[in-house]
Amino acid sequence: MNPAKNDYFYSSDLALAATLLFWFPLDSIQREGQRATFVFQDTPELQEKVTKFWNGQLKVDPSDYFNKLKTIKTRMYQ
Repeated sequence: MNPAKNDYFYSSDLALAATLLFWFPLDSIQREGQRATFVFQDTPELQEKVTKFWNGQLKVDPSDYFNKLKTIKTRMYQ
């Protein structure tokens, strides 16, 4: 059974995707040419974090954030 498209959150923003990794697992990365789209299971909690991200209301440890960026970039180029 294939989940409905609206069961997932899609973003091509690397900074947002790396930040979301603090709380949510990355479901997949879809590639189209040079562009990557990061896919997460959509939940009300995820939507809350996305809103807080864009409003500048999330705080994370800088070194942990750097590690999340490395993790997501490694997955992008596998």
